[in-house]
Amino acid sequence: MGDNKNILASLLVGLLFGLGLTVSGMVNPEKIIGFLDITGNWDPTLLVVMASALLTTFIGYRLVFKRQKPVLADAFQIPTKTVIDRPLVVGAVLFGVGWGMSGFCPGPGISAAAIGGVMPWAFIGAMALGMWSRGYLRA
Repeated sequence: MGDNKNILASLLVGLLFGLGLTVSGMVNPEKIIGFLDITGNWDPTLLVVMASALLTTFIGYRLVFKRQKPVLADAFQIPTKTVIDRPLVVGAVLFGVGWGMSGFCPGPGISAAAIGGVMPWAFIGAMALGMWSRGYLRA
């Protein structure tokens, strides 16, 4: 039964996240590219969304970590890796280049695919190919 609760909670959180991205306009690649175009017609919308997310996260983490354990798990899972290594840097650069070229990152790309159009699906295909090739190259 616990797995079903986790799946349902994950689905609801994902839907809420996708709804937030859609309502804020972050599924529109022109908004993202407009934010990255600091010498042209700059669009600060993404900055407002990021600031709102940071504030929500700042408050949320303080509330959540006052608990002994998560609601749907036995313990908190906190990342322990603190080293900035080559795979992290290469991945960050690839993420940034892909984001700047397409105007999509994974969350908005998937949310935009639910709305329709060819570009989100092309992005999802390229993202899946990148994830597959990472696993293939690692093996």
